[in-house]
Amino acid sequence: MYDRIYANQGNVPLIEMIIDCARVLDVGCGAGDNARLVKARHPECKVFGITRSPLEAELARQHMEYCWIFDIEGDLPPDLANQTFDTLIFSHVLEHLRDPGTVLARFLALLSNDAQVLIAVPNILSWRMRLQFLFGRFEYTSEGVLDDTHLHFFTFHTADQFLLSGLPSLSVSKIATGAVPLWWLRRYLLPKSWCARIDQWGCRHWPNLFGDQIIIQATSISPRSTMPLK
Repeated sequence: MYDRIYANQGNVPLIEMIIDCARVLDVGCGAGDNARLVKARHPECKVFGITRSPLEAELARQHMEYCWIFDIEGDLPPDLANQTFDTLIFSHVLEHLRDPGTVLARFLALLSNDAQVLIAVPNILSWRMRLQFLFGRFEYTSEGVLDDTHLHFFTFHTADQFLLSGLPSLSVSKIATGAVPLWWLRRYLLPKSWCARIDQWGCRHWPNLFGDQIIIQATSISPRSTMPLK
């Protein structure tokens, strides 16, 4: 399990929410795809990562300053615990954890003032998943919403309540990103710009139906001195 490699094109909607940054920590960084996107948009930003897979770390280090290898549900390494960051990224990692709220609380202590946490989790009630459930299918896979290592499932209405409940001084906003099922209209008739606007409209008005993922932005974090490591 530790040698599984999560590689993709990066989470573009999540990374686009980073307006300005100097030091970013990508928690559960996979093969470094988000780091690559961050560096492309913010070349001066220093990106760091964490994974528990040595194979992932080898790939991720091509796009970042340093990558730690450890289980994030355990204690932080001393050389990490003494550092600060202005952005923490948790992109499709919290659903793999036994107690994601406790892990989040521990990592908040690494944030500088006026920093942000960006979280992305899959939506278990997107229209694709609802169709599967309607036809009686609930089968684990090696990736996706029903990844066989997922321990928690979230909806647009429950994700922030479950993950951030009890954490201090957080100003929270959330969006859903995904696609409205246009099928052959998307492929043959409608311009891509129209499809994108329809997708945005659908995810804004029915996020729990058309959203494939939930993106949470938590800002206005308390100063580091008031949040000791647990």
